[in-house]
Parts: sequence; C-alpha cells; structure tokens
Amino acid sequence: MLKQRIITALVLLPIALGGFFFLEGGAFALFIGAVVSLGAWEWARLAGLVEQSRRIAYAVAVAVLLLVLHLLPMMAPWVLLLGVAWWLVAVWLVMNYPDSSRYWDGPPGRLAIGLLILLPAWQGLVLIKQWPLANGLILAVMVLIWGADIGAYFSGKTFGKRKLAPRVSPGKSWEGLIGGLLASLAITLGVGLYRGWSAVELLLALGGAALVVLISVVGDLTESMFKRQSGMKDSSNLLPGHGGVLDRIDSLTAAIPLFAVLLWAYGWGSL
Repeated sequence: MLKQRIITALVLLPIALGGFFFLEGGAFALFIGAVVSLGAWEWARLAGLVEQSRRIAYAVAVAVLLLVLHLLPMMAPWVLLLGVAWWLVAVWLVMNYPDSSRYWDGPPGRLAIGLLILLPAWQGLVLIKQWPLANGLILAVMVLIWGADIGAYFSGKTFGKRKLAPRVSPGKSWEGLIGGLLASLAITLGVGLYRGWSAVELLLALGGAALVVLISVVGDLTESMFKRQSGMKDSSNLLPGHGGVLDRIDSLTAAIPLFAVLLWAYGWGSL
C-alpha cells in the first residue's frame, strides 16, 4: 500500500503542480474542470447511481454546467455565495447525522448536493487564478489545508480523546481539530510577519485562516458522511493507494469558495 501511494504521488504531483501553476485562462479552467468532472463521476456513485452510464451522464452534466459558468462569468458571485451558504448548512447536517439524512437521502438530494460542492470549488479556483498573486493565493489555501491536516494528525494521535463527530468519522477528535487550527494559524502568523503586514492585516488574515480551516474540516466530514451512508470506504479507486479524487480534494472543495469570498471581502480581488 505504501509503495502504491508513493508511486501514485510521484506520478500525480508534477501533473497537479503543472496544471495549477503553469496553465492560464481557458486551459486552467479546462484542467480544473477535468478534475471536478472526475469528482462528479465519483459523487454519482456516492449518490446511489450504480450504472456506469448514469454516473458518466452526471459527470457530463457537471462538465456542461462548468462550460456555462465559464461563458457567463457574471454568475461567479452567486455561485460562490451559494457554495458558502451550502457549507454552513453542511455543518448542521454533519453534527446531526444520521438524523439529518432524512433531508437529503436518496439520489435526487445527493446529486443536487454534489452540484453545491463541485461547482463553487471550480468557480473559486478559476476566479482566484485571474487575480493578482494568483498562484501565490492558490498555494496559500493549499498550504493552509495541508498544514492543518498535518497538525491535526499529530495532535490527534498524541492527545486525541474527545471525538469530534463519532457518527461520521470516529477517528477525528477535538484535540486534532485544535492542533490543526493552531498549525494553520502559526503558518499565517509566520507569513504575515515575514511580509510585514500591519496589525489589522494580520488579525484579518488570522481570522480568515481560522474560518477557512474550520470549513475545510466540514468538507472532509461531509464526504465521510456520504461515504458512511453509502457503505463505502473510498469514493473510487482512481488513485491507487489514495482512494479517489474526492478523497484528495474534499477539504479544498469547502475551503476554496470561502477563501475566494473572504479575499473579495478584504479587497484582494473582484467578483
């Protein structure tokens, strides 16, 4: 398993880095769209679509919607705000699972939620790519999430006792959440001091980082909730040793829309 994970990572890493940081404009939108469409194909399985033809049809439908959004950039603010609203609702759904499943269980509800997860994530990345410091901002949100994941792993393994959402993901603890949050805040503080941010800028950045990390945890838990409801361990086996695409990007799908909206609110970009 470890050998598989390493080989897959070595193959995918240059592709991912090249796509994220060297592609521009339509090519970047197409690259991210391909990743999101693969995620849609996996989500269709979580939604209960067993037949391969129906899963492909859902992925194609998502790809068409991405094309429509690309042609109608004025829709970006509404898509992002809808995405943020969804993740706030997801907090309640996750914390009240399995009782909350009565509101979304069944293919129609799950497929609709898939759109609320995937479309805003694509829209947020495409929008950020158009702003000044585009690659730096994309790297920033990734480092925040990776830092939080690493901090959560070590703090949870060392101190974890109180379960965060035992009915959704028994392995996650409140201690892990706090450790991950502190790690991301330490990264943000270090960057702010290095770049000479003012006290106000630093406080805004720390507050924004905390919100982004917390919502990323909801993204992770939300996919876990749907996998548990479907009786699945991984979203697919597309990435040997790593599960599926959604298993790799679940935190980012939640973090990116909020990150983009916060940057806009802080005046770092335009919608």
